[in-house]
Amino acid sequence: MASGKQVKIWNTAIKVRLYPTAEQAALLDKTFGCCRYLWNQMLADEREFYAATGQHFIPTPARYKKDAPFLKEVDSQALVTVHQNLMKAFKKFFAKPESYSYPVFKRKKNCKNAYTVYCQYYKSGNGSSIYLTENGVRLPKLGIVRARIHRRPLHWWVLKSATVSKAPSGKYECSLLFACPAKEQEPVRPKPERILGLHYSLQHFYVDSEGHAADPPHWLRQSQGKLAAQQSRLSRMERGSKRYQKQLRKIQCLYEHIANQRKDFVHKESRRIANAWDAVGVESGSLREMSRSLPLGNVMDSGFGKFRACLEYKLARQGKACIAVDKYYPSAKTCRHCGHINDGLTLREHVWKCPCCGQELAREENAAKNVREQAAILFF
Repeated sequence: MASGKQVKIWNTAIKVRLYPTAEQAALLDKTFGCCRYLWNQMLADEREFYAATGQHFIPTPARYKKDAPFLKEVDSQALVTVHQNLMKAFKKFFAKPESYSYPVFKRKKNCKNAYTVYCQYYKSGNGSSIYLTENGVRLPKLGIVRARIHRRPLHWWVLKSATVSKAPSGKYECSLLFACPAKEQEPVRPKPERILGLHYSLQHFYVDSEGHAADPPHWLRQSQGKLAAQQSRLSRMERGSKRYQKQLRKIQCLYEHIANQRKDFVHKESRRIANAWDAVGVESGSLREMSRSLPLGNVMDSGFGKFRACLEYKLARQGKACIAVDKYYPSAKTCRHCGHINDGLTLREHVWKCPCCGQELAREENAAKNVREQAAILFF
């Protein structure tokens, strides 16, 4: 790193596909179950202690190992992480009860199978508890697990933790979190013409201030026929049978494929915009609020919230700004030529004529240009 420049630490994750042996897969499944069991036990004891004393107290994992000796068979770091996560859940609830719900018990039926272990570095031998090999990942209690590694970390990255998860389709994955020191970029002061405005579109995902629309990423709708056929076959099978489980796995794999397509589009589109523009203005309205006036399934399936989050951090790493425009700003109802606000405009009207200046406006493109102008005002 060059002297005189501040160094900023960014967190970057590399996700790899794991191919464990039968013994390793059995231990992974046991670890998932132990984490779920420990969460439920600690939460039950916390509720009982609060009912008796009026104070909150969460026991440590060591207390349960005597009555549940199977907890000793899995990695202790995974159990410690469960304790930390439960404490964080309570802290969030007490800090913002209107935003976070009270912690609840986990069920095997609908619980996400995942656990996190933190990397420990040893002074002797300069070793660590987690590291990448040529074709695998070394994990505590498991040894080296064969993996498909598509991306290698740079030599100055520092491994912080590893999160092992199991998808509903049965695939095992490991997300490796690295701390990446990098020179802090000088803030980019954009010119007004180098600011892009984005407006959420139910039909085109978004429309920008240049008049371009993204391809509609409604993968669930595109795969609706295939899903309907697979689900129809599932409904005619006996619940719990081998054929039922096999067909259910096909449906889960199809849903997982759709989710991967959505993530791929979101990351590629946000990267393209972050590299091409100096600043981006986007409306700050939540998708949950949008779904009250728009079809719920289409809004939630689009992944626009994930897109905004990816765009924000990718711009920040380049010293660029993602400018949030107030969600109550009437971008679609305001004429960009004269500033008249058409309160009678409905969602069904994609093209409207300004009653004040007589200009004909495309609803979504006009909204995106208004977002850009408002973002330029907020920035400067």
